Amino acid sequence: MAASPLRLAVVVKGYPRLSETFVAQELLALQERGVDLSIWSLRHPTDTRRHALHDRIAAPVHYLPEYLRQEPLRVLRALFRLPPAKLWAAARLWWRDLRRDPTANRGRRFGQALVLAAELPADAPFLYVHFLHTPASVARYAAAIRGIGWGFSAHAKDIWTTPDWETREKLAEARFGVTCTATGAAHLRALAADPQRIELVYHGLDLGRFPDPPDRRDGPGGLRDGSAPDRTVEILSVGRLVEKKGYDRLLDALAALPAGLHWRLVHIGGGPLGSALRAQAERLGLADRIDWRGAQDQATVIEALRRADLFTLTSVIAGDGDRDGLPNVLMEAASQKLAILSTAVAAIPEFIADGEHGVLTAPEAAAIAAGLDRLLTDPPLRLRLGEAAYERLRAEFGMTPGIDRLLRRLADTVPA
Repeated sequence: MAASPLRLAVVVKGYPRLSETFVAQELLALQERGVDLSIWSLRHPTDTRRHALHDRIAAPVHYLPEYLRQEPLRVLRALFRLPPAKLWAAARLWWRDLRRDPTANRGRRFGQALVLAAELPADAPFLYVHFLHTPASVARYAAAIRGIGWGFSAHAKDIWTTPDWETREKLAEARFGVTCTATGAAHLRALAADPQRIELVYHGLDLGRFPDPPDRRDGPGGLRDGSAPDRTVEILSVGRLVEKKGYDRLLDALAALPAGLHWRLVHIGGGPLGSALRAQAERLGLADRIDWRGAQDQATVIEALRRADLFTLTSVIAGDGDRDGLPNVLMEAASQKLAILSTAVAAIPEFIADGEHGVLTAPEAAAIAAGLDRLLTDPPLRLRLGEAAYERLRAEFGMTPGIDRLLRRLADTVPA
C-alpha cells in the first residue's frame, strides 16, 4: 500500500503576494513532491496582478478575518466550537503575551487563531507558518488550542524586529524552524534553547522558471558605457519602496554621478515611500531619467532583467532594525547574467563576493556612486561579473537542495 501523502496546513500573512515569490516557489515545489497543502492567510491580496506560478498552486486558500470587527459572528462561532480546557490554556498563553505587548494587533492575532483552530479539518496534523512574527503568533495560539505541533520558516523583518522574549518562547515551542540566511540562522540559534531545531535552508532559485540568459556580448548590456546618448546604460532595480531597500541613498548616489554620464533607471515595485522618493528625484533633477513602473508580475520582471545592463539593490538596515535577508531578486538577476551592484548588508554577501560575483559597497551614497561609476563605464567588467554570478547561482543556489532539506524536516516532524 502506498504511503499517505504528507499533509500540511500552511499559515501565511497574505496570499498571493507579488513580493513573496519565494513562498509561492516553495509551495509549488512541495505540491510537486506530493505534499497535500492547504493555505490559511491572515490577509486578503492587495496586488492587482499575480505571478503565473500562483496559478499552478492547487491548494485551497482560506482567508481568516483580517479585522475581527468585519466578521464578529465568525469569531464567536469559533469560540463556542472549541474545547474549553485547551481554549483556556491558550488564552493564558495569549494573556501573558498581551501584558508584554498590549496592542490591538495582539488581540487580533488571538481572534484569528480562534477561527483557524475551529475551521481546520479535524484531522489536521501540523501547522507550518511563513514568518516568525504575526503569522507565527496566530499559528502558535491555534496549535495550542488544537493540541498539534507547529514549525516555521523565518526570513528577514520577522527575525530582526520581533522582541527577543517573544522569539525565545516561540523557538522553545516550535518543533523546528528553518531560515533562509546564515546570518538569520546564527541569530535564532543564539536565542534558542535547542539550536539544533534551527536549520539553514536557502530558498535558492528554480531555474526551470527562467529562460536561458541572453548573450550579453552582442545584446543588451554588452557594450553600452554611458559615453553618449546612444550608449545610455539602463539600470534596473526591483524592490519594495520601503526604508530597508535604501532607495533614498540610491537616488543621492545617482545625483552624484558625473554630469556627462548617460544612464537611465527603471524601478519595479510598489510601496509606501513611492511619493516621497518621486519627490526626492524631482528635487535632485533626476525625474526625467527614472521610470517608476510599480508592481509587476514575474514575466514582466524577467523581460526587464533581460533588457537591462546593470542591476542594483542598495539595501540598508532600517531604523527599527528591519533588513533584507538574501533577496531572491539578486538570484533572478544572476539567472540572466546581469551584473549586480548591491550593498554589503545582511545576508547579501552570502551570495555575492565583492569583485567576484558583483560589486558590493557600503550603504552610503558616496560609496554607491563610486560603484555605479565603475560599472556603468566598464562593459567588460559587467560581462565578467554577470557570468560569475550565473555560475555561482547554478552551482550553489538552486532550489532543489533546500526543498530536500525542508521535506526531511517535515517528514521527521509531521505525524502521518
